[in-house]
Amino acid sequence: MPERETIERAQEDAREGKSPTTQAGEFVREEFHHIREGKHGARSPKQAVAIGLSKARRAGVKLGAPKGSTETRRKADQDRKAGQHPEHKVSARRSRAVSGALKGEPKKSASSQAISKQAKKSAAQRGKRARSTAAIKAARTRRAA
Repeated sequence: MPERETIERAQEDAREGKSPTTQAGEFVREEFHHIREGKHGARSPKQAVAIGLSKARRAGVKLGAPKGSTETRRKADQDRKAGQHPEHKVSARRSRAVSGALKGEPKKSASSQAISKQAKKSAAQRGKRARSTAAIKAARTRRAA
């Protein structure tokens, strides 16, 4: 269950008209904080991001389906549907099992080096033009703030 502040920050981003990925970034950020605090671990930074995006979808952020296996897309769709019915009770037994499994995972996956390496890796896959456009947009939004 995401923290109230995280949900509020994401809702504020939505009110400001920011993209769903920006809203979801708040949940990913929270996930990295949880790992750093020692609440649980993650096998890799990619897994931590995936957990954060799953939480975002369940909180009602309108994220699209990921480009991945059928299983991954099905899970994302399941999370999206769960976000449409927030009052639905979550299985305590499954929650406990997931928490237990993540407790044993390493905490290094949320280190700044690991996150930086993952960010560079995913940026490299996007291609030069997409990176350039993102950099121009970032510079424009920096001036606005």
